[in-house]
Amino acid sequence: MKKTNGFANHMSERPERALVTGASSGIGREIARILASQGTNLVICARRQTELEELATELNEKHGTESQIIISDLSTEEGVNQLIKEAGEVDILVNNAGFGTSGKHTKVDIDRQLQMIDLNIRGLTQLSHAYAKKMKRGNRILNVASVAGFIPIPSMAVYAATKAYVLSFSRSLHAELKKDGISVTALCPGYVPSGFQEVAGIDQSRIGSFGSTSAEATARSAVRAMRNSRREVVAGWINKPFPLILRTAPIRMQLFVSKLLMESN
Repeated sequence: MKKTNGFANHMSERPERALVTGASSGIGREIARILASQGTNLVICARRQTELEELATELNEKHGTESQIIISDLSTEEGVNQLIKEAGEVDILVNNAGFGTSGKHTKVDIDRQLQMIDLNIRGLTQLSHAYAKKMKRGNRILNVASVAGFIPIPSMAVYAATKAYVLSFSRSLHAELKKDGISVTALCPGYVPSGFQEVAGIDQSRIGSFGSTSAEATARSAVRAMRNSRREVVAGWINKPFPLILRTAPIRMQLFVSKLLMESN
């Protein structure tokens, strides 16, 4: 039996519909699970078809929700255009797709870094623009930034810069759309054990579990903040004082702390 909820679209009374990018693993997958548990139909997008098919089957069997699967590379303009065309109208946009690299800027392949900029910034911006101008009162955008967006991080210079962009962009867009009843929330997670570290080339065995927040707990914080129309949320109790302390610290101190964190990782 299909689950119903209080999040129906007020204009058409159809069930709420959300687009979640990067839904095949990690935070994106957990956000999709939470939204489905609330009765929200989904458009789930990633590059890995098998993982998306397994997730869609799971959500349908558990919650009776509908999940449209779209396989697309959002680091390309063609991939983003394909997603916009195939996904259609949604009430919630979750811009979660993204990746990071680690290592000195001059040592990391430049094409890989440019691909990261295209996905983390260009793809997110293009999707936000396409959907925000069509959204109605009560609709929502959730952009996944990072605590890395609050400070410069040597050895993750480009990644941290992309997340600083996402955070600043989300804050500005929230202010622009607030009067129209559309909320934009920036999620700022800290260390979340997932496939991100492997892609970024970070040795997880050296990190340990202290200070980490699970993808499930991070997703819960994200969806709760989004539903409450909050401008931003820092996930994980240990991460919450981090932005407040560091953004008021001198740049030299910020660089020192981020260097220590990278060396420990």
